[in-house]
Amino acid sequence: MNKIRITAVSVCILLTLNIMAQQKIVQTAGRQQLGEFAPEFAHLNDDVLFGEVWSRNDLLSLRDRSLVTITSLISQGITDSSLTYHLQEAKKNGITRTEAAEIITHIAFYAGWPKAWGAFRLAKDVWNDDVNGEDAKAAFQREMIFPIGEPNTAYAKYFIGNSYLAPVSTDQIPFFNVTFEPGCRNNWHIHKAETGGGQMLVGVAGRGWYQEEGKPAVEILPGTVIHIPANVKHWHGAAKDSWFSHLAFEVPGEKSENVWLEPVTDEEYGKL
Repeated sequence: MNKIRITAVSVCILLTLNIMAQQKIVQTAGRQQLGEFAPEFAHLNDDVLFGEVWSRNDLLSLRDRSLVTITSLISQGITDSSLTYHLQEAKKNGITRTEAAEIITHIAFYAGWPKAWGAFRLAKDVWNDDVNGEDAKAAFQREMIFPIGEPNTAYAKYFIGNSYLAPVSTDQIPFFNVTFEPGCRNNWHIHKAETGGGQMLVGVAGRGWYQEEGKPAVEILPGTVIHIPANVKHWHGAAKDSWFSHLAFEVPGEKSENVWLEPVTDEEYGKL
């Protein structure tokens, strides 16, 4: 039985390696731009450099080849369209915005500060659309000890923007880590209770806001503690330009319930 399992695993590994080895990079830029003027150069560029060398991804992954290539170009001070192309390919091959920034910072100490500045100018454009994406989310996760958790789909209709929920403890007093992407906030709501009740928030990472009806908004930073009385209309969420997480503690009370109300308008939020 063990021999059969080992054989099956070996076959899977071989199939995976064969598939990886068969991935071929198709490049046509050489023929498109230099096909008539320098057909041999175009052939070497399209068929040998990309068609053979870049396609040997069973030896080095495409991600590794992108890392080597952008390091080589930046080290030579090449910050033209060729670097832009390879930065775009590096992004496609899995190098994140945060990793790109760290790579170029590291290169700066060996290749020179001005070269890094030139590379950053191009890299910012390539990864610009990742500010609110998975890479920004991953970078924010590294700022705090609590997990971001899963998309808060059960309560999504009560939020503007995307939020995430991670249970921290379900014993004694249950509490959660709630994460908001930039600009995300929940609707106005009330923690109703006949006695006791309410909620407590503790800022964990990033920057956010808490506001009670008729009062100025209060900024929440890591370590800020917000005590929300029962039966008070309020909302909380992230600042426009920052991811934000807080711990949420439900205070025990008699006949308590959470009543969701209208959204916080863009006009109200825009005044902060």
